[in-house]
Amino acid sequence: MPTLAEKRADAVSEALATVRNIEQAQGAGRDELDEMAVVLKDLAAQRNYWSEDAYPSPPEGELQSRYLIHEDPEQKLSLYLNVMRPGKCVPPHNHTTWACIAAVEGTEHNYLYERLDDGSTPGKADIRRTAHIPVEPGTSITLLPDDIHAVEIKGEKPIRHLHMYGRSLEALSERLTFDEEAGTCSVMDVGVKTQHAS
Repeated sequence: MPTLAEKRADAVSEALATVRNIEQAQGAGRDELDEMAVVLKDLAAQRNYWSEDAYPSPPEGELQSRYLIHEDPEQKLSLYLNVMRPGKCVPPHNHTTWACIAAVEGTEHNYLYERLDDGSTPGKADIRRTAHIPVEPGTSITLLPDDIHAVEIKGEKPIRHLHMYGRSLEALSERLTFDEEAGTCSVMDVGVKTQHAS
């Protein structure tokens, strides 16, 4: 009888094979990302795969633990589990690759932004918030490489969300973080150290 870890590994492998097929056959535009998000939502719905026992919440005093679930060769298609405590905020940023996010438990508040300038002046950026999308179980959000979003965790308990990217976060050396008030942007570091899932 397969163990839970083996069942999870099989489910991840099957889901990512479907995502690869979508991208290779059709690309990774909005419609394709919506198809990928359905696959990711189905994986996130298997809540027993993403439990506290397997992927502990961050220690007291820390706000985020990020687990690498899968990474294709050459840091291509990658899947992470983010476990974040209330109070965690990620400032506006892009990814320079596509992204899909689906909830296992809890709500991740996503704020979308529009860039108003043409990006021709290094370090300068004029952005404006355009939408608030709460991502909770049964829902997802998709982002193209140049889409800008910020993240906030509210409530009283840690959340668990699957984040899937066209390239590994650790390979994204040119993604930008934005300061709306100052009208500036700068290269964004990877933030919290990724833990490798067992």
